[in-house]
Amino acid sequence: MDDPTTRASLRDVMAGFPTGVTIVAACDESGDPYGLTVNSFTSVSLEPPLVLVCIGHTSSSHDRLCAAGRFVINILSGTQGAVAWRFASEPSEGRFEDLGWSPSESGNPILDGAVAWLDCSVQDVLVSGDHSILVGVVEASDVCDLPALVFHRGRLRSTDP
Repeated sequence: MDDPTTRASLRDVMAGFPTGVTIVAACDESGDPYGLTVNSFTSVSLEPPLVLVCIGHTSSSHDRLCAAGRFVINILSGTQGAVAWRFASEPSEGRFEDLGWSPSESGNPILDGAVAWLDCSVQDVLVSGDHSILVGVVEASDVCDLPALVFHRGRLRSTDP
């Protein structure tokens, strides 16, 4: 059922659920990075190591990420709120401008200052509603001891007390 009241209620309920904030990114054939802010991210399986991210069909990065075959999930630190907003805003061009990053072994952009990252190959792309679900096989990862960035009720916060 396509009820605007139900959609608004779901949006309100989900806004009350604190989530981590990630930048999902890849590089095009020329090596130029692209990506977007995503908070729909979770672990799927430890054996094999699988994660998923949900990408809205209207995102300017949607088609490229679904076709890329590889992507990296950067889990943002508590000091990277401006990065999260930059990657959530249009236009998507210039998001990596003046932003420190280094390529993973597969060439995906790992952001400087991220709490953790997971470099993935695409196992499945599932279409559901107005999003595509990218299921990725984790091929490399790393983590550091920094506070994470959390999104709750429309605001970004650090997990640092």
